[in-house]
Amino acid sequence: MFRRLSLALATLLVTAGSAVAQPAAQQPLTFWYDYTVRPGKEADFLNLVKTIGQPVRDKLMADGVVMAWGLEVPVLRVPGQATHTIWYDVADMAGVEKVQNAMAEQLAKIAADEAAKKVPKGMTTADRSLEVFDASKTRDWLTRDVVRNIATTLPPAGTLPYTGYASVKTRPGKGGDYRRAWEKYNKPVLDKLVADGTLLGYGLGVEVVKTTGDFTYFSWSVTKDLAARDKLRAAFLAVQNSQSEETRRAVTGLFLETLDADASRQSLARSLIFKVGEQK
Repeated sequence: MFRRLSLALATLLVTAGSAVAQPAAQQPLTFWYDYTVRPGKEADFLNLVKTIGQPVRDKLMADGVVMAWGLEVPVLRVPGQATHTIWYDVADMAGVEKVQNAMAEQLAKIAADEAAKKVPKGMTTADRSLEVFDASKTRDWLTRDVVRNIATTLPPAGTLPYTGYASVKTRPGKGGDYRRAWEKYNKPVLDKLVADGTLLGYGLGVEVVKTTGDFTYFSWSVTKDLAARDKLRAAFLAVQNSQSEETRRAVTGLFLETLDADASRQSLARSLIFKVGEQK
């Protein structure tokens, strides 16, 4: 996920980092499944998703447990990185448990039904799954959005947006300085872009269970199409162009002194499935 992580140093300032204390209800969790699908098996993988996981997540969304979920693929393919990512949002750890339990029940039900029907070995859903993706390369992540803003008006159901991701690694002891700088210089621009409809939403996240040292913070921003990402870049360039040379140097220096620039990564993903609770 985060090694598929949207824009340039001008928009690197968008990437991660600042959060003031917010109520837990405004800091939802996201569970991510990174898969490496075998070449030529992409359609089979999508069928498995629609057969196994989609009914579970759709039901839990109707029940109010899952707030949103989706399936996406990278726009830029990079060797060694995941080919498909499934994600879902819940309010808390209790929501994660409900999804995990429901998925286990779904898999058990499918296995029992196939056993009753005497489905031949090699033809079961479990067997087909092993043929479709490399299970040894599957990776799970659990993150929390410490800052999030979602548009009050979302696009019609069936819209398949693009999501930009970015990750940064702050220098030791500099995390707080970086977050405060991000809050001061980036959040107002992003909030305005949500208000005018350019962004469907954005968030700043951290790992709930720390599994890697590759990044400290990551961010995401969703647009209904790639053209809107041009507007995102233009908005930050406009802010920079309105500043004096002295201010631009000071702001850039502030960010660079707090992070390891070589560890920053960006990516862009395209949705194949994108669902939000109460989406019209």
